[in-house]
Amino acid sequence: PLLHHVTLIDTPGILSGEKQRIGRSYAFTQVAEWFAARSDVILLLFDAHKLDISDELKNTIDVLRPHYDKIRVLLNKADTIDAQQLLRVYGALMWQLGRVVSTPEVVRVHLGSFWDRPLDHRRGSDTALLSRERDDLLDELRNLPKNAVLRRINELSRRARKLKVHCYLIHYLRKQMPQFFGKEEKQQKLLADLPRQFAKCANRYGLTRGDFPDVDDFREALLEIDDLSKFPKLDKSKVTEMDRMFATDIPQLLE
Repeated sequence: PLLHHVTLIDTPGILSGEKQRIGRSYAFTQVAEWFAARSDVILLLFDAHKLDISDELKNTIDVLRPHYDKIRVLLNKADTIDAQQLLRVYGALMWQLGRVVSTPEVVRVHLGSFWDRPLDHRRGSDTALLSRERDDLLDELRNLPKNAVLRRINELSRRARKLKVHCYLIHYLRKQMPQFFGKEEKQQKLLADLPRQFAKCANRYGLTRGDFPDVDDFREALLEIDDLSKFPKLDKSKVTEMDRMFATDIPQLLE
């Protein structure tokens, strides 16, 4: 019944060792990033017998940084080791994840055996615990359709905030440009001093720094612009309309 409401997409496995060195015929991390942006939850599977995080997996986790709140970690085949080994493996996995996933909160790790066999009672593992862990994960997946709506509203709000910051950034940089002479020199100075210009723009217009774009990416995009003073003027009526959306429309959608 779960699959009537949820679509599961399984990526190819992560490469390591010699296979990783040879590489793939396509950009795996970019593909993973594309799917992550369009997904409601991201499941990272680890084998209880193989915990090493290869360079490719590290790079993949790094591009998932904007979506860390969606990540759930599954420690698979947990019934193939005894309880004492499981404790050690769990601790080792948490230590490995702590090195590559930079979040203030600990990543949620589900224990279990996700395959077409019953749990192995002979290894001395806590099968009752593994069953509860599996049920917790399935409950979360069942609630995805409802939670997905809230996530989309939050994503709309996040993109709108970034758009507002973008508009003010363009407006601010345009105002720093001279009207007639020395435009090229002034533009070069602005791009070289972009982090400080970001801070000044945030302070002047009361913007949140977390909504600002990546400085290097923004600078690279601006290098394609010959004259920043030719940017169009900021339409403050549209900014007012956007603020009304934040104050009224988004809260009504959430309700």
